Amino acid sequence: QVQLVESGGGLVQAGGSLRLSCAASGRTFSGKAMAWFRHAPGREREFVAVISGTGRTTYYADSVKGRFTISRDNAKNTQYLQMNSLEPEDTAVYYCAASDLVFGSKDAGGYAYWGQGTQVTVSS
Repeated sequence: QVQLVESGGGLVQAGGSLRLSCAASGRTFSGKAMAWFRHAPGREREFVAVISGTGRTTYYADSVKGRFTISRDNAKNTQYLQMNSLEPEDTAVYYCAASDLVFGSKDAGGYAYWGQGTQVTVSS
């Protein structure tokens, strides 16, 4: 059974940093695109960042560009999201997603595998 398990969420003050991790099990996602999405109360689910299967290509939402960094360790079947300069608007449940394709997209429908989410709360 394929599982994606996020960790690293929590409460942080504005301007602070958090590092989210997403560990996959049940199959390898080496060579497959992985991504992060987030969902805040009262808002639609939002694309955050995607990384290609090799890790050489990344793409970010404008709202996080320059502050967040997506990365992966294929040997550990794990992806990461380093979040710096956090703002209260970043408060949301963050979800890890994995695709069967080498290159991902901003469309949540392109990801067949999802984690259960981890809460990130940024206080002002």
